Amino acid sequence: MQPARQAFTRESADARRADLIEATAAVLAEAGLVGTNVRAICARAGVSPGLLRHYFGGIDDLVAATYQATSDRMDAIFAAAVERAGPDPRARLNAYLTASFRPPVTDPELLGAWTAFWALARSDARMTCIHAESYAGYRARLADLLAACGAQDAGRLAIILTAMVDGLWLELSLDADSFGAAAATAMIEQAVAALLP
Repeated sequence: MQPARQAFTRESADARRADLIEATAAVLAEAGLVGTNVRAICARAGVSPGLLRHYFGGIDDLVAATYQATSDRMDAIFAAAVERAGPDPRARLNAYLTASFRPPVTDPELLGAWTAFWALARSDARMTCIHAESYAGYRARLADLLAACGAQDAGRLAIILTAMVDGLWLELSLDADSFGAAAATAMIEQAVAALLP
């Protein structure tokens, strides 16, 4: 006779942490910094406040982990876009730059969370560090793609194009009808054509 199976399974520590991170991003997106607190996050994740403190030192640690996880997720999205583009250097560059104009990067919830992260990066040293590392990594990968296309000053061009992508992404996220993803893609492609040999 086999023993009766339990009606539930305990989630792994990694799954619980991931649930809390996902809930934090959602609460930040919906309620902003003012409405983001332990109670709201735990209610969204369906866990007790004690569990949050078990896995994270507190809400500040959880918000920092959420920023890092969100940055890592974006890096994976951009890397996947480059890989799908194939071997052509210009196609890989365009894929990297224009991935910001397609879901899931254009998800309105991402804007809410991202603006909260940016606000915290101005006053919290840990968030400043995550921000600096994330943007430096994005620009470094972009500079490599630019160099593969023959760019002479790839580092400077990476800064210019990052600023352009961020501005277009922000406007699309705030008002998807302002000019549209196809127009944003065309503008980036036009800028690349003007900047590269």
